[in-house]
Amino acid sequence: MSDSDITLPGHASFCHRFTTLADVGRWEPDARGRLTRAALELFAERGFDRTTVADIAERAGVTERTFFRYFADKREVLFDGAHALQGVVVDAITSAPAAEAAIDAVAAAFTAAASLLEERRDFARQRAAAIAANPSLQERELLKLAALGAAAADALRRRGVRDPVAGLAAETGVTVFRIGFERWIGDASSGDLAQCIGEALKDLKALTAGR
Repeated sequence: MSDSDITLPGHASFCHRFTTLADVGRWEPDARGRLTRAALELFAERGFDRTTVADIAERAGVTERTFFRYFADKREVLFDGAHALQGVVVDAITSAPAAEAAIDAVAAAFTAAASLLEERRDFARQRAAAIAANPSLQERELLKLAALGAAAADALRRRGVRDPVAGLAAETGVTVFRIGFERWIGDASSGDLAQCIGEALKDLKALTAGR
C-alpha cells in the first residue's frame, strides 16, 4: 500500500479549513479598504439606514468581527478620519510663525490638512452623497465641524490670541475649508483641494473688502 492510499481521519475537512484560513490571510491586509468601499457602495445602493454591518462585511468578504476591528459602527466608516484631520490643523496652528495673523495661521492650517484628503477625492464624493441623503449623518457632520472649530480656537488661544478673535478666526477657517471642500468634490476642473481652499479664502477677503 502506497502513501497515497492512506486516508487520514478528517483529512478533507482539515484541508478545507486550511484553504479557508489561507484565503483569509491573503485578503486580510486590505480589509479596511475593502470595508470602506463596500460600505460606500451599499450606502449608495440601499441607503445608510437599510445597510447593516453584516451587509458590509459580506460585501467586503470578511467577518463582522473583522469589521469591528477597524470601525466602532457603520457611521465610523464615514467619520473615521476626523481625529487625524483635527490633529493636523492643531499642529499647524501651533507651529505657525509667531508674527502670523490668526486668520492666516488658520487658513494655512486647513490648507495643510488638505494633503490628508487629496488622494481620496472619489471617497470624498461618495461620502458627501451618503451624508447628504441622511439627516442624522448631516447632524454628525455638523458636530464634527464644530469640534474642529473648537480645537482650532483652543490652539489659537494657546498662541495668545484672545476671544472673540480666536473663535471668529477658527470658525472662519472651518467655513473656508467647507466651501473649498464642496467646490473640490463638486467640480472636477476646480484643481486640488488646497487650491479650492485658497480660492474660498480669496472670495472671503474680497467680500470683507467690499468688492
